[in-house]
Parts: sequence; C-alpha cells; structure tokens
Amino acid sequence: MTYTPPTTEQLFVLDHIARVDAMASHDKFAAATPDMVEAIVTGIGDFAAEVYAPLNRVGDVQNPKWDNGKVTMPPGFKEAYRQFVEAGWGSLDGPGEYGGQDLPFTLATVVIETLGSGNMGFTLCPILTAGAIHALMAYGTEEQRQTWLPKLVNGEWNGTMNLTEPAAGSDVGALRSTAEKVTEGQHAGLYRIKGQKIFITFGEHDLTDNIVHLVLARTPGAPEGTRGISLFLVPKYRLDAAGNPTISNGVHCASIEHKLGIHGSPTAVMVYGDGEDCLGEIVGDEMGGMRAMFVMMNNARLMVGCQGVQIAERATQQAQRYAAERVQSSLAGSPDRTPVTIDQHPDVRRMLWRMRAQTEAARALTYYAAAQIDFGKLGDEAAAMRAEILIPLVKAHATDIGCEVASLGVQVHGGMGFIEETGAAQHYRDARIAPIYEGTNGIQAADLVGRKLGMAGGDLVRGLIDDIAHGAADFPELQQLVDACRAVTDWMVNANTGDRLAGSYPYLTMLSTATCGWLMALQHKAAKTALDEGNGDAAFLEAKVASTRFYLQQIVPAATGLAPSALAGDAALAPLPALG
Repeated sequence: MTYTPPTTEQLFVLDHIARVDAMASHDKFAAATPDMVEAIVTGIGDFAAEVYAPLNRVGDVQNPKWDNGKVTMPPGFKEAYRQFVEAGWGSLDGPGEYGGQDLPFTLATVVIETLGSGNMGFTLCPILTAGAIHALMAYGTEEQRQTWLPKLVNGEWNGTMNLTEPAAGSDVGALRSTAEKVTEGQHAGLYRIKGQKIFITFGEHDLTDNIVHLVLARTPGAPEGTRGISLFLVPKYRLDAAGNPTISNGVHCASIEHKLGIHGSPTAVMVYGDGEDCLGEIVGDEMGGMRAMFVMMNNARLMVGCQGVQIAERATQQAQRYAAERVQSSLAGSPDRTPVTIDQHPDVRRMLWRMRAQTEAARALTYYAAAQIDFGKLGDEAAAMRAEILIPLVKAHATDIGCEVASLGVQVHGGMGFIEETGAAQHYRDARIAPIYEGTNGIQAADLVGRKLGMAGGDLVRGLIDDIAHGAADFPELQQLVDACRAVTDWMVNANTGDRLAGSYPYLTMLSTATCGWLMALQHKAAKTALDEGNGDAAFLEAKVASTRFYLQQIVPAATGLAPSALAGDAALAPLPALG
C-alpha cells in the first residue's frame, strides 16, 4: 500500500497544460517561479508519502469515534494535521492580507491532489475550509474577514458547508432551518439559528479548537424555495474579548454516519439551537445565500473532481505494483511455459494502461480548470468564463474516472482485490461517494445543458469545442468526437428542456472526453518534441507518449458512440412500470 507521489507527471502537466509560467509573469503570482513550483510539488509529495499515506489504512479501520456530541479522530490524525498547519500547506493560495501566501489556486490543487492520494478521507478537511475562505472573501464584511480568516487560512480552524437537511436532500430550496434576527441586548444584529443539517463533512472533530460552520437558513417571512435562503457564519465556539474560542454556541453534533468509505472523515449530523442559543452572523445580503453558496460550491466541486484524480492515482499505483509482482500462467501462444507476472498478459496490460491514461486525463482536466480560475483572477474574462463551463465536467467526469479506475484496480488484483487487507477494496469504497456529494453527477449534467449551455447562446461551449478542434488536426479519432460534440451541441441548444436533460449525461461524457483528448494531444506533442530534442526524463516521456496515444486511440472513440444516446430525447426514457 505504498504511495509514490507522481511529481514528474504533475510538473509536466503544470508546465504544458496549466501554464504556470504564464501565471508567474504577472505580479500577483510572481512568487510562482519554477524553483518555487518544484519545491512545492516535491515537498508536498514527501509530506503526503511520509505523514498522510501511512494513516490511510488506520482511518479506514479505526474510524472517528462519537461520544456525547464529541468526535475523536483516529490515532495519528491530530499530530498529522498539526504538521500540515505548521508547514503552511493550507495557506498556499490564501489571501496575503489574512496570512496566506498568494500563490496560484492551481498549486493549491496539486497540494490537495497529493494529500488526497495519500489519504482521501483526511484531506476533505482542508477542502471544505477553502470553500469557506472563498465565500468570506467574496461576501464577508471586512470585520468578518479580519476576525475569521487568519485562522481559517492557516488551518488552525476549519470551515464547513451546511446545506443538506433530512427532508431536503439535493433540493436546497426545501430547507427548514431558521434564522431570527436579535434586535436587543449585547447580541443585537446577530441571528438565532435553529435547525438540523446532515452529511456535514468534518462538522465535529478534535483536530482544531474551533470549527466555523457556514449554514444556509431562512429568515422570517422569506419566500419559499431558493430565493428565500440566507447564509450565516456559525462558529462552534463564539469568541471572548481576547478573540479566543471559549463561549459555547449551541452547536451540537448529534451523531456521525457509518459509511461505505472515506472512514477517515467524520460525516456529522449537526443540530443548531436546541436548548441553547446558537448565534450566527449573516454573510452577504439577506436572501443572498444562493449566490454565496455557489462560491463555495464551485470550489468544492472542482476539489471533488480532484478526488477522482486522487483515488485513481492511488489505485493505479497499487494495481501496477501488484501486477508486476503476481506470477500466474505463461504467456498465451508462447512455447515457453514458464509462468510470468500478470502485467505481461495482454488484458491486464489493457487494464493498467486504461487506468493510467484515464488518471492522467482527469489530472489534466482538473489542472486546466484550476488554471482558468487563476487566469480569471488575473483579469482574463474569457478564462473565467471557460472555468464556468469546465466545473461540471471536472466534478462529474473526473469522479466517474475515479470510480472506474478503482474498480479496475480491484479487477487487476483478482480475488485478492475483494479482500480488504490488500487495500484495493478501500479505494473502490472511498471513490464511490465522489459522484454523489457536492451535487450529484446527474445534477452536473443538468447544470451543463441548462445553465452553462445557455450562456451566450451556446457560444461558450462552442468556443471550447473550437479550441479542441484546433488541437485535433493530427488525431482523427479526436476529430470525429469533435464533430459529434458539435452536432449534439447544436441540437441541445434548440431542444426542449426534457430532451436536453434526457441526453445530458452522455453529452457531458462526450464533451469531457473531447476536452481530455485535447489536453492529452497537447501532452503527446510536448512529450514527442522533448524526446526528439533529448530533453527531460526519457523513460517518463516515452510512457507519456504511450498513455496519450492509448487515450486518443482507445478511449476517445468510445465517447463518439454516445451521440445517439445524447440525441435520443425524452421519449427514449419511458416511465418505469410499477413493481408488483
């Protein structure tokens, strides 16, 4: 169950896909020099391999423990988190005025990927904190930022998102939590929060001395549905006059869930204001909660897509190591009947190359999207709009890849993959949540054909397809997929809502695969050029040429075949018959 950080691969993608060097040419990101980038990627790789990865199995079998509202993390987690904070890993892209390092979000994405490959469940903690930071930067008052951001940025406190309720599920507008403004006394201007939230990641734990919950609730008289929702900052402990978290705030963890995977992450049922005043500060305008929520959600959705990369990388490494050691059967058709390691058998090689190519494609897609966010911060409006289009692709497609690769990892192990002790089963269990939370992948597909495809009359999506087409000139399989994507896009723009939604998922997969194919084609060309010029690690570059070729020739064509499903319309999905 060893983890080796893919440092060379990450640096290659940062260079050729994310274009970190172009970011560093701007004053805002001038600190992201090549030496700094390499130091960060190498340093987090060492940290993840030495500190986080050894706890992956520990968290899986020695789950967080709930006792009378308090949660104790598994052995070693508190010390590992302390080291994470002291090393400054959580503050890379944090705003400098509140203690951050003002480095690109793309580099923070690499950090999260590497930590999560080491220990996916544990790494959920800083992922949610980042969403809280972004929401406060976008909608918080200066007083709120000064009060809460320094310790969120450095990781001494963590943040959470409180959206889901027992009767609401993915329908956020159905929530029933309330927020009533205090009009008199020392707490005037604050809000009394009452309600229950479920599925709150790291909602309670013993890693930090405070937890900052961002809670969606409805004020008195607010309309039903999403229009009436506001966002509130609700700390576990209110701060005393010295700024220390010492005052109990009526925030109670009623239980933690028993889950299929990510056991190292406590998923809490949170109760607010039951028997004790629970006070919160409004973030942004009253009934402006959905705007603020989308700031959190966009960050979280990209980070969940990154989890697909994390688990795919870990599963691929484990499967490749196992296949290189497991001796079974001679090669078919060989006169030599000596048994060989299973990585020499054609079908196992097929699975291993598919795992590797899909992982590299998901990584390229994730880094590319993160980079568009960074270029957007530098004033590139087209990049910012491109990021909007890419978010549902990253969240849905990269997590689908994570599940597929983890499943293939079990298959490579054969019967031993079904046995918990090998670790392959844990990757499979851990991966399965990613297509569900932060908006199911079906919701991502609906977002793509609904909100995103409608932007600029479809021209934003068409612009992405045009860029893919420009890079597909030397790759006929990719050009065929581009043509199919263009035809389906034109149909989708003019189709009715039901027909668009019926074909939304195959369409998302087509567009995601085309985007990945373009990014893999760029890497293919870069690797071949470097080989021809004698630059770089020849073994790595040859493997990169092979993996990108595999993706373009074997994965891309299958996505082209999804066009009929995308075009079939709602009539193809007949109502299901009632069960007897």
